[in-house]
Amino acid sequence: MIQANLARLNLPYPEAVFEINFFRENPEPFYTLARELLPGRFRPTLTHSFVKLLSDHGLLQMCFTQNIDTLERMAGVPPQRIIEAHGSFANQHCIDCGAEFDRNTLVKHIKSGTIAHCEKCNGLVKPDIIFFGEALPKEFHKSIPLLHSADLLIVMGTSLTVHPFAALSKMVPEGCPRVLVNLDEVGDFGTRSDDVICLGKTDDIARELCKELGWEDELDAAWKETEESVVDFNSDEPVATKDLSAEDEVKAITDLISKTLHIDDVPQDASEGHRDENNEKPSSSIQVQVNHTESTKPKATYIIGGLDPKGEDAKEEDTKAEGNKDTVSVEDDKKVTDQKL
Repeated sequence: MIQANLARLNLPYPEAVFEINFFRENPEPFYTLARELLPGRFRPTLTHSFVKLLSDHGLLQMCFTQNIDTLERMAGVPPQRIIEAHGSFANQHCIDCGAEFDRNTLVKHIKSGTIAHCEKCNGLVKPDIIFFGEALPKEFHKSIPLLHSADLLIVMGTSLTVHPFAALSKMVPEGCPRVLVNLDEVGDFGTRSDDVICLGKTDDIARELCKELGWEDELDAAWKETEESVVDFNSDEPVATKDLSAEDEVKAITDLISKTLHIDDVPQDASEGHRDENNEKPSSSIQVQVNHTESTKPKATYIIGGLDPKGEDAKEEDTKAEGNKDTVSVEDDKKVTDQKL
């Protein structure tokens, strides 16, 4: 549906819908598209609930997300623990004077197809999604140094091709174990002696980790709490839940934003001096910094992205260990926990 909307908006080019100068001249295309992106259309995944558990157990220091869908918030991750690098629908402001705007009022405008204007200066109002021509949130840049002190990095469900997130996985210090939970091997994973690679579906592996941690019942309970997160936009009432199989459409928009923003203004190490311009399908990603409160527990950075609960494109072949890479299949749950997790 989103792709069909883009086609019928008569845009000069698809990226224009997320360009601030185009929005100033013609806000209608974005408002039309925004109806398909409003939070409440999709349910968080089991993996989002796993991130919530990290917070519940006092292990979550910060969650960095590239997504705009607020699914982390819907799963119960505290807002103060989330950095939305590309912004989100969580807040909304006037693009001229910066005044805050009531969320419910903006949602009504988006649903009705009318354009919201600032009550103070009559400027245009939009959700705090970062458009091309706008700076990334200051909170994002301020939080990057947290990676330098991490001693565990977990990367889940991402192609690691879209910056700044592709660079963040290299910002943890040498000696910091990095764990990749993904359908495919990505980035430079396997080049460090402490790298661990677990190939499989993120939800499956998240459940296996919770089993080993004794959290499985908590995980199921946390995900059950998201059952009423999907609403009927015509009545604003909860509807029968649906999984995130339609997340592909939201992911397509996130990828479009990433492509439009051409984000490269984040510190990178010497080996990350350029973006991969040849990859046509960059993936969205979420990053979570985990900080154990007890001195006997390690700090960690946790990254998630491109979540697909059904795993429709998951590979079925066995995973293979190669060189200094520890590759673990989700079925081999004992090996998962035997690594430095």
